[in-house]
Amino acid sequence: MTNAYLWVKTFHIVFITSWFAGLFYLPRIFVNLADEKHPEALVRLLGMADRLFRFMTILAVPAILLGLTLWQVFGVGAGDIWMHAKLFLVVLVIGYHHACWSLLKKFRAGVNTKSGVWYRWFNEVPVILLIAIVALVILKP
Repeated sequence: MTNAYLWVKTFHIVFITSWFAGLFYLPRIFVNLADEKHPEALVRLLGMADRLFRFMTILAVPAILLGLTLWQVFGVGAGDIWMHAKLFLVVLVIGYHHACWSLLKKFRAGVNTKSGVWYRWFNEVPVILLIAIVALVILKP
């Protein structure tokens, strides 16, 4: 293993961890936004959600680029079925990120139709995706 490979892998893990922290927390803000009735609190929560979404998007970009570097430059998982499954799950994570953006736009427009309970269930999706991705990377079935 080269030094460059280890650094790319290190930063990939750091950015993935940070991105997922945002993916775990943003829907919790959505729970509060869906249940909140006070206008001042809604403005504060919406500001928090906006800032978090921008930050987690910034984190997602290097996470994805570093992962692609590990795959394409260093050959991690090249040609392996587990890597194809992992890449499919990563596409789902990106789709979830996009869904968060879409839901945030609805909150901004004041047209959210979903309940806090719905957002509590929605919040479980990235947990399941992360478990599946980590299992694929570690177990390489």
